[in-house]
Amino acid sequence: MTFKRAIRSGFKNYFFGYSSRAGRSEYWYWFLFVVLVVLGTSVLELVLLPFERHSFLGQIALLILLPPSIGTAVRRIHDLGRAGGWLLVALTGIGAFVLLILFCFRGTEGTNEFGSDPLAA
Repeated sequence: MTFKRAIRSGFKNYFFGYSSRAGRSEYWYWFLFVVLVVLGTSVLELVLLPFERHSFLGQIALLILLPPSIGTAVRRIHDLGRAGGWLLVALTGIGAFVLLILFCFRGTEGTNEFGSDPLAA
């Protein structure tokens, strides 16, 4: 999956695509997009308002991108054959590192209960 297709998929599937799967490239391209947008808005704010201490533009961008990010992460968990509730593991602190490691593994080959393999297409 390309960077552009991953962004399109992230915005397209975050309302109705929770039952499907997202491959590694889709998830990591989406993650890169979020980081670039938040950094870009923070730098823009720093240039426009150099003496302010709050990064409200970066926070607003992060809040806008939060729902599609959760959707992409749920679909990535589904690709690994696990339920979306596994994202709650991140709330434990150490669980965020567990998810980071899990997101690096290849998903279930072939069809699983959440749909067909995104790499098979």
